[in-house]
Parts: sequence; structure tokens; C-alpha cells
Amino acid sequence: MKVSLGQHSDQGRKALNQDFHGACVPHEPQLSAKGIVVALADGISTSTVSHIASEAAVTGFLADYFCTPEAWSVKQSAQRVLIASNSWLHAQTRQSEYRYDLNRGYVCTFSALVLKSNTAHIFHVGDARIYRVHGSALEQLTHDHRLRIGPDQSYLARALGISPQLEVDYQSVPLAAGDVFLLATDGVYEHVSAAFVGQVLAEHADDLQHAAKAIVEEAYAQGSSDNLTAQIVRIDALPAAGTRNLHEQLHELPLPPLLEPRMEFDGYRIVREVHASSRSHVYLASDLDSGAAVILKIPSLDLRDNPAYLERFMMEEWIARRIDSVHVLKPCLPPRQRSHLYIVSEYIDGQTLSQWMIDNPKPGLQSVREIIEQIAKGLRAFHRLEMLHQDLRPANVMIDNTGTVRIIDFGSTRVAGVAEIDTPLERNNLLGTAQYSAPEYFLGESGTARSDLFALGVIAYQMLSGKLPYGAEVAKAQTRAAQCRLSYASLLLERRELPLWVDGAIRKAVHPNPAKRYAELSEFIFDLSHPNRDLLDRPRPPLLEHNPLLFWKGVSLLLALTVVALLVKG
Repeated sequence: MKVSLGQHSDQGRKALNQDFHGACVPHEPQLSAKGIVVALADGISTSTVSHIASEAAVTGFLADYFCTPEAWSVKQSAQRVLIASNSWLHAQTRQSEYRYDLNRGYVCTFSALVLKSNTAHIFHVGDARIYRVHGSALEQLTHDHRLRIGPDQSYLARALGISPQLEVDYQSVPLAAGDVFLLATDGVYEHVSAAFVGQVLAEHADDLQHAAKAIVEEAYAQGSSDNLTAQIVRIDALPAAGTRNLHEQLHELPLPPLLEPRMEFDGYRIVREVHASSRSHVYLASDLDSGAAVILKIPSLDLRDNPAYLERFMMEEWIARRIDSVHVLKPCLPPRQRSHLYIVSEYIDGQTLSQWMIDNPKPGLQSVREIIEQIAKGLRAFHRLEMLHQDLRPANVMIDNTGTVRIIDFGSTRVAGVAEIDTPLERNNLLGTAQYSAPEYFLGESGTARSDLFALGVIAYQMLSGKLPYGAEVAKAQTRAAQCRLSYASLLLERRELPLWVDGAIRKAVHPNPAKRYAELSEFIFDLSHPNRDLLDRPRPPLLEHNPLLFWKGVSLLLALTVVALLVKG
């Protein structure tokens, strides 16, 4: 992305300039990962310290936004920073002499424009404005948070620092080359016409700094008595679709050959093949320098001409490096320069959950709880970074010899911050395994954290019963009506000794409607170990469901007794 930028601020007819503005155009890789930021804050006239709030809000946002995880979406990153800034400003007021008069405290408006990939993300609190310029017309993209109580009297309904809670307006708009945005305080936009803005931009297209200054001077000439600030951003070029440089080095590496036992490859000796599938080849290897056992993963031979697959393969190491949890597979950074494209991760001496379930066909409830709780802790590490695993299944869960559970295989993981970057590659929401995929994926919808919860609930159900809660019907139900007809098979049909509320907790976790599942993983884990009164109202399944043979024997006996009674009576 390439932009032209111009900005100017002046105290105007006031003794102190309480406006503050700034912009940051970072270098790669942050330019692609986080985007370009333009921010503007406006102090309030009733406060003598509002200029401090304005400066703190803008400088803090420009510094802290770029320190948020690359995996976070723009919305998540910006809102987290603004909430922190609001809390700090409000605390400063509460600790100052103005704690009983918030309108004299550390309060300011705030508007920001974040340009990432082919999208403009707008964040707004207060009455500064962000416009998109169309020739001599201005399209206002923000809403003034000002409550008017008379022709000449009004007050701010929302601002940074005025309350411990913060509500931020957010919207995203698509970008096109040539788009021009104007950020301005009320001292400017109330005194400058759209026609003048269009004329200045046309006359000074090559010098937006001069254009911003001319707009401020015009507002002053028209009698503005307020501080004056204007920022202009023009989109000169957008990133070409798919030029995501997060893994530029890996793109240049050749694909490795199929590896064989005892073969030496890039400083590793291949011990044996651990797993092979249509998606990848996984090998146990030893580092020739350190002797450490590691796992090498190379791309599938069948999918090497598939750009979308290779992109996901390259993302796996990127994802693993950013997650720090004992319950998530850790990457091993190669100590040497790589000559081919592959992934190196820690070796886990243990077994998959699939094998564990074969070895333990009737596990105790407490063993299941412990494993499910550890998987949930791993999932929370993903969700905190706005990542969805999307392929949680027993084969992607390892249990080592100490009993520690780890989630592996990130080939289907969705990263919110990366998904915002434009790409021409076809994206398929359903990347995981059908038996464990949430019903919403089969409607073509994007998943949420509740989709990973569904998969966890299915695993818990399968560990206790050896079956799936809906059999194979979920993949067949590709309309909302069909999903409403899905019938949950109670665990009590297979395990009568299980508490009713455990079955209720799993039933809720795997509900076809994501809105009716648990909102948080922690709620599900808690309900697996503690009776929830809301889950005790469900009656046990009727005899016909949990033991049809006994039911029909009873019916036959009753009919036989009836026949005998009738014969005796006759």
C-alpha cells in the first residue's frame, strides 16, 4: 500500500491548542500485518488539561496499536488499546482535583483511520469527523456524539476518559486507489465548505501538506474561534491481491523431496515416517548437532501445485510461534539455514487421543474430564489470539507419557488478523473433519469460538460412548431446517451410570444452534464437574430409547397377560 499524507494543526484564536494528531506508516512486515494509522483527538474547552488527554490518546494509540498481536484483527487491536487509554484517562481524572467535575478532567474526542490491505477501518468517539472526499462532495463516515439542548447549546454525549466504560463506533469500508479521506475537528468542518475542500485538493494534489494547511487557514478566515486541525490521506496504490509478505522467505524455498529412513536432510537424520496423509508427510528425525528428537513435516506430494494449501502449510509455523501454552505443540526453530520448505516441531513421546480411546473403550468420567479440561486450556490459547483451530479431533490431540495433553496440526487454523489481508486464493470455511465440524460450517458460515467448543463437546461425547452425538447426520444437514431436526442421542443410552447433568452439559456444548451453546469454554468445563440446576430438569430418556428390547418384552408380556385374562373370563 502507498499513500500520500498531509496534516496541519493550529491553535487558532485560542491561547492553547488542545487538538493533537498523528500518523504512522510502518515498514514491512507491519505494513501488511497491521496497516497504516491516522489519528486525531480534540480536547474540550471546559478543561484546562484536555490537551494532555488528546496527546496521550493519539501517541498511546500510535504506539500501542502496533504492539498488539499480529494475529488480532484490526477491530480487536484498536478497541483493546482504546479501552486501556480510556481507563487511564478516567483514572487520571479521578485522582486529580477534577474528580467531582468530569467536564474539567482528562477528556477528549478521538477518531482514527486504520488502512489495512483493501479496507479502511474507522474508530470514532466524540464530534471530530472523518470524511471520504468525492470531488467537491464530502461523505461523512462518522456520527457526531453531541447532544444539542438548544440552538447554541450542546454537550458531548461520548468521549475518551469521561466514563469508566467506553463505547466506540466502528465500521469498515472497502478501499479503491484514488480514495481521499479527510479527518477534521469541529473548528474546521463547521467553517469550510465541501466545494472549497474539493478545490484545494484539486489544486494541491501533489502537496497534501499544503492542502491541509490551506483548509485550516480557510476555517480561520471564516471566523472559527476553535482549535483547527485537518488531516488528508490519499490512497495512491493498494497492495496487489495475494501479496502477503508474512512468509516471503518461505515462498522462496524449494519443496523438499519425499524423505526416507536413515536419510540425512538439512542437518537432520530421518528415523522413520510417523504419519502420511493426503495433506502432509510427518517424520521422526534427530538433529545431527544436538541429537535431539524432533518432528519434521513436509507438504503433501499431491497438493504441491495448490497455492491455497501451501499458504496454509506455511502458516502452521507462524501460528505455532505465537502461541505459548503447555497444551499446544511447540515449534523448534531450525538452528541452521533451511534449504527447503518444511516445519520442525517438538517430538511428543506419547499417543494420539484416537489411540487412547481404543486402549480405553470405557474410560472413567474423571479421566475424561481431565483430558477435556487440558484440551480446553489449549483452545483458550488460540482464542485469546483470535485464532480458531477448526480441526479439533482425536487424531489432532496428543497425550504424552506424563499425561499432558497437547493440540497439534494447525493447517486449518483461521487467524483473524491474517484473514483481513486480501488474497485471491479461494477460502473454504470447512477445512476440518466433517464428523467434528460444527453445523454452521455446512451452511457456509464462518466459525466462532463456539465452533471449536462444538468439536470439544463431540470429543467428550465420543470418549464416554464411543459414538457421535448425531451420528453422521450433521454433514447431511445443510439447511437450517434440517439442522433443527437433528436429534441428540443421550449419553445415558450407553452409560446409565453417568450423572444427568453431565449429559446435559455435553448436550448444550454440541447444540446445532451456536447461540444455544456455552458462551465460554470455562463454563462447559465447570459444568462437567459441578451439577448445574438448569441441566437437571431434563428427564432421563424413556425405556423405549435406552432399552428397546426390554420395552418390547414388557409390552409382549402385558399383551400375553391380557390375552390370558380374556380367555379365563370367557
